[in-house]
Amino acid sequence: MDDHKEFGNFVIAMYHPKEGKDAELKDKIKGHLPTLRRLDLATDREALVLLSSDGVYLEIFEWKSVEAVEMAHSHPEVAKMWEDFGKVCDFISLSALADAGRPFPHFQLADIG
Repeated sequence: MDDHKEFGNFVIAMYHPKEGKDAELKDKIKGHLPTLRRLDLATDREALVLLSSDGVYLEIFEWKSVEAVEMAHSHPEVAKMWEDFGKVCDFISLSALADAGRPFPHFQLADIG
């Protein structure tokens, strides 16, 4: 059985870069999923990184399991990584996106290098 179909716990992480921190945020996004995979917390499914019209990055990826989500929130390396994210961006909710108020919002594919 395909594990992706069985679990399918996708997350949309949203990052609004702080003033002048766009390049640093892109670097953090590039390293985010590889770190989660190395810690056996995320699947090998490719992430999708999109950019909203108001400059918010949306990283869509799949957790490996419900337990992996729980482990991520208590893992010291993940906590440090997310703390470093917080220095260069604000984490926002889907409802905070300017595009969220429209039916069928459109996003660009983000070039994070």
